[in-house]
Amino acid sequence: MTSFSPVLAPPSLSRRRLLAAGAGLGLQMWGSRVLAASSRRKFVLVILRGAADGLSITPPVADGDYVALRRELAITEAALPLDGDFGLHPELKTVHRLMGAGQGRFAPAVAMPAAGRSHFEAQDRLEAAAGNDVSSGWLNRAMAALGGGSTPEGLSVGPVAPLVMRGDLATSSWSPGRTVETAARLPMLVQDLYADDPLLGPALARGLKTEVLAQANLARLAADLPDASGTMNSAKLSRTLLGDNRDAGRLGGAVAGFMREDEGADVVAVSLDGFDTHANQAGALSRRLAYLDALLAGLQGGLGGGWRETVVLVVTEFGRTARVNGTSGTDHGTASTALLLGGGLKAGGLIGDWPTLQESRLFENRDLASTTDLRSLFKGVLADHLGLERRTLDTTVFPDSAQARPIFGLV
Repeated sequence: MTSFSPVLAPPSLSRRRLLAAGAGLGLQMWGSRVLAASSRRKFVLVILRGAADGLSITPPVADGDYVALRRELAITEAALPLDGDFGLHPELKTVHRLMGAGQGRFAPAVAMPAAGRSHFEAQDRLEAAAGNDVSSGWLNRAMAALGGGSTPEGLSVGPVAPLVMRGDLATSSWSPGRTVETAARLPMLVQDLYADDPLLGPALARGLKTEVLAQANLARLAADLPDASGTMNSAKLSRTLLGDNRDAGRLGGAVAGFMREDEGADVVAVSLDGFDTHANQAGALSRRLAYLDALLAGLQGGLGGGWRETVVLVVTEFGRTARVNGTSGTDHGTASTALLLGGGLKAGGLIGDWPTLQESRLFENRDLASTTDLRSLFKGVLADHLGLERRTLDTTVFPDSAQARPIFGLV
């Protein structure tokens, strides 16, 4: 391992400015203590921000009211077949393949309780899952509750670390598009400056470890992605991963690279934006779902045999209205679809009950009603896959939630 000599910062370079510079390079560290060794089982949470339309993700093709409500947005003949009652959006080919292999299930009418229709408030409720307390996220609390040597390593992928991963337990964050190449020595200088700091020293070490893994993964991927000049360095690839739908699979592969490492991530949260489809929904949603599907394909392929130990849960903050609006889109609703994928799932199809789209069954005469509390789905996965106990789930991970019974038997 290369060693670096201690360097004293000049008087004009303050500790605060060094920290700000380090944050600008993508070295984000959250929490206050260091994680223990990783376990074999992996969990990936994908959040579709903007309120993804569940009635298009898993169109209820056998529901007699679906076509009349959705008109030009109805997906019927083009839907990828599932069980006769539901289909999949035609862009979700990888998800369809996994479901056909018994490695995917769906919950078509899920919501958080009292989520409302404000994106910000609903995302807070989805990620904190603790009423009005948004000081930490349920996934961070779940990792902390495992405790001891089994505490998993956590990683966030996206522009900012989401609330669901924030809390007392230290996790790492990686944002594609940020790179240390433009100032390669600065992170090392910052680490030297804070080497003896009991709080910042370990945190900076975690950030640098994440960056090293990122650069190694990007370098491997860049070899397979030449640009117009015939070359592709990791900085160019990082920018490509951030903004090009065609290369979402490579982003999934990069995430898998973090998870494959001996001391890599065991629990990952990925945020995808762009699902608020108030106008011209058909094309916009198709593009975002194609991106999601390619990312999932890259993740599965990149994990190889590790896919058997991985569970992926795809959720959104709320659904969209049952009826089309005047601009060929949909507005903020209530229930939506959650997708559950993984090599270790027990075979099955629909999770929960279908409320139907009958006018008398719509919530407030406008939305698909919720029949499944998202916390029940979260609890079932955390119990079956990561081994958390019911009492811990009801009181610590999801405070005061005993009424939300876990859905067991999924994994």
